[in-house]
Amino acid sequence: MAKIIWTRTDEAPLLATYSLKPVVEAFAATAGIEVETRDISLAGRILAQFSDRLTEEQKVSDALAELGELAKTPEANIIKLPNISASLPQLKEAIKELQAQGYDLPEYEDAKDKYAATIGSNVNPVLREGNSDRRAPIAVKNFVKKFPHRMGAWSSDSKTNVATMGANDFRHNEKSVILEDADTVQIKHIAADGTETILKDSLALQKGEVIDGTFISAKALDAFLLDQVKRAKDEGILFSTHMKATMMKVSDPIIFGHIVRAFFADVFAQYGEQLLAAGLNGENGLAAIYTGLEKLDNGAEIKAAFDKGIENGPDLAMVNSARGITNLHVPSDVIVDASMPAMIRTSGQMWNKDDQTQDTLAVIPDSSYAGVFQTVIEDCKVNGAFDPTTMGTVPNVGLMAQKAEEYGSHDKTFRLDADGKVQVVASNGDVLIEHDVEAGDIWRACQTKDAPIQDWVKLAVNRSRLSGMPAVFWLDPERAHDRNLISLVEKYLADHDTEGLDIQILSPVEATQHAVDRIRRGEDTISVTGNVLRDYNTDLFPILELGTSAKMLSVVPLMAGGGLFETGAGGSAPKHVEQVVEENHLRWDSLGEFMALAESFRHELNTKGNTKAGVLADALDRATEKLLNEEKSPSRKVGEIDNRGSHFWLSKFWADELAAQTEDSELAETFAPVAEKLNAKAEQIDAALIADQGRAVDLGGYYAPSNEKTSAIMRPVAEFNEIIDALKK
Repeated sequence: MAKIIWTRTDEAPLLATYSLKPVVEAFAATAGIEVETRDISLAGRILAQFSDRLTEEQKVSDALAELGELAKTPEANIIKLPNISASLPQLKEAIKELQAQGYDLPEYEDAKDKYAATIGSNVNPVLREGNSDRRAPIAVKNFVKKFPHRMGAWSSDSKTNVATMGANDFRHNEKSVILEDADTVQIKHIAADGTETILKDSLALQKGEVIDGTFISAKALDAFLLDQVKRAKDEGILFSTHMKATMMKVSDPIIFGHIVRAFFADVFAQYGEQLLAAGLNGENGLAAIYTGLEKLDNGAEIKAAFDKGIENGPDLAMVNSARGITNLHVPSDVIVDASMPAMIRTSGQMWNKDDQTQDTLAVIPDSSYAGVFQTVIEDCKVNGAFDPTTMGTVPNVGLMAQKAEEYGSHDKTFRLDADGKVQVVASNGDVLIEHDVEAGDIWRACQTKDAPIQDWVKLAVNRSRLSGMPAVFWLDPERAHDRNLISLVEKYLADHDTEGLDIQILSPVEATQHAVDRIRRGEDTISVTGNVLRDYNTDLFPILELGTSAKMLSVVPLMAGGGLFETGAGGSAPKHVEQVVEENHLRWDSLGEFMALAESFRHELNTKGNTKAGVLADALDRATEKLLNEEKSPSRKVGEIDNRGSHFWLSKFWADELAAQTEDSELAETFAPVAEKLNAKAEQIDAALIADQGRAVDLGGYYAPSNEKTSAIMRPVAEFNEIIDALKK
């Protein structure tokens, strides 16, 4: 039997799965397709690390490792929902919850090495054995043109800007080498006194692989940050920082700590020795410091000093004004690829302590990609807000296969303890890369294999040919890594028929302006980017175009011939879970799941000739478009349609389309009575789903909710459940 793997993840997508997956299983069964679940949630990944401590009933398989192997085979057909890229505070919360549920797990401090496999973004690099093809579906684009989202007006007098380093950061210090032959290299630190420390031993590199090394100077970073705190204060604008602590899980929390210490420089000047001794260095955010202060004898005194620092410093951007949660509270609360587009969409402003929007200094320390956001900001100051009803689109082809570039650097990122040199040394003793460094500097190495680069170029050419859109490679000639990629792109483009195609290579800043100029004219442009810009661009442009990145179609053609279908880029929406617990209303929009599922069915058609799967896919696309046009997507407000209601209407429209289609008479016959029943009870089911809202509910856990409790909450209407479940019999 054909098989689709549906991933169990976290937070809002997990809750939605309890409602949607039974529908998917039922409809898929009519095409001879089994839908199986694999648990790659944070809780599941934690438990998989400690099977030796669990009872037989508690043990779980390492589903992520299993899917990683499956992704390397032609049989893979995986639907990947958004998951938590756990920060350290989130990881500790999950451990505590699982311990309370009876799992014999060690404290984080007692098993850091094992827990390291669960922190940050450990999921996507394992599954992404192919490059990324993300684009706005035509149905979604058409819907937005009819029903545009709000865009805040821009003023030419806006004081909002990006602040970034002009020297001594990752971008400026980068060195890069292309391996002529396969080799095993070593990364080592040689201290000024001659002491050698092996940072990474036996790093295997393939022929043609690109390896980079770079560092950010701690001294330069601190000086830059102090200047930005003063600048925000002098200009009377909000101070905000925008990082990617979830993906850059080693370097960015360290940098975040530098930011916290710079903002509260007076506090750390007075109490720094005591704070650092207690582990309160800011790397886990201001909230973790406040919690830690409760254990210190003079904690109240130090807390008062932090309060004074907030009062005397520049106004801080807020994550939640009502609860007093600042931009510096939790590293994972403000993620650059989501926070910057949201700010741009809101007139270039963020929320202040009075719950009012205000111009903002957006501090992005490393300059590698900061210019992209500054370019959009400057364009908005001149030309005003974008118009979703006339905008073009900027789909993306992203280089990400096999842990490409910075997102694969976690195990090769180090905070250095002493002055000296860091070297990447070949097996024959040749020094491939060398940097002079100082204590506290953050050094990292990245790898990009040749086969993914070739596949990336091929995918860009194919998408340009199929779509008729020009394609632009976003590569910076001032960066060593990008210079090497430019040479390889030019080499591999020659392997393809590019006659009649418009393919360019521009720096990220130039490419941003080029794309922005075109979308204002209603023209479309494919952005062909590396791994980080893939992440940034597939939030930036969709949030401006569609109001959210969760409505993007995200296809990963796996290099071995399988398919990975990602359900948008909207994160796992923790605030949505809060609303469910408080009001039993889930505003998560499963549109990404609908679109990914259609492509997954289509993959079965294209690879295995399953024509029924193709009929399911086409009918699902038509049903999704009808759902959008009839405004059956979830509302944010309790007492109105929510995620469960949208699943009902999607089921009804999908059954209608399958009953009406003429390509497969067996499917039409199967779904005619289903459509009849759903139509007959539509008003009753819809009313019952809404009536169930407005009360507090108990999920039985946040990271590991109770299956029984959550299923009852997410499938509350027996009449609907019976119609769907009967399809599987």
